[in-house]
Amino acid sequence: MYMKDKVVLITGASRGIGAASARAFADAGAKVALVARSTAQIEKLAADIGPNAIAISCDVSSFGDVVAAVAKTEDAFGPLDIFIGNAGSLDPISHLADADPDVWGKTIDVNLKGVFNGMRAAMPEMIKRGQGTIITVSSGAAHGPVEAWSAYCASKAGAYMLTRCADKEAREKGLRIMGLSPGTVATDMQREIKASGINPVSQLEWSDHIPPEWPAQTLVWMCSADADEFCGTDVSLREDDIRKRVGLI
Repeated sequence: MYMKDKVVLITGASRGIGAASARAFADAGAKVALVARSTAQIEKLAADIGPNAIAISCDVSSFGDVVAAVAKTEDAFGPLDIFIGNAGSLDPISHLADADPDVWGKTIDVNLKGVFNGMRAAMPEMIKRGQGTIITVSSGAAHGPVEAWSAYCASKAGAYMLTRCADKEAREKGLRIMGLSPGTVATDMQREIKASGINPVSQLEWSDHIPPEWPAQTLVWMCSADADEFCGTDVSLREDDIRKRVGLI
């Protein structure tokens, strides 16, 4: 019941973890705003979920877009309770010495600036209300280098530090801010990784990846008081103890 009528905004909601999370939060009783650039996909998903979901076209690398998305969410459902920063890009899958600088920079814009934009847009009103949860979908790549993923690793490491900074500044003001490191998940991104043939992750079999419903369920659990101990850090879904607490095993 802790999610009943809570207002949740999810970026990158058109597929993968984002789409699964939209369904999971709605199933738990929340009102969800699906935010992504893929307008047709989020509109279809919102229609499937029903009246407690809306679709909002948004480029998270644009602060103005994110502010507008938060405003539209609040106009539709009321004050924002939970912001899920899930939008992410892996490109370029390339050794650093060969990487396309423009593509590299776009990943920084989405994965790092996009996280800042979400926090910056959501935090002021949450602080005024003295409550709110912000969760960023992180990665093991935030904590260790991976061959040919320099943009992804650097941006995720930066996003992890943003999580720590935001927690340091806002925990005493009533906010819960943390990250979820889900491990490898069976999404379209994994198909791109597999096709690249670069680094050990690309050698994994499809059966090695967890379903997107697992991180989705974990995100819902992270909005409960049971996850308060993880404020300011990443929850790792690779750990059996976390999977047990979420109810996955």
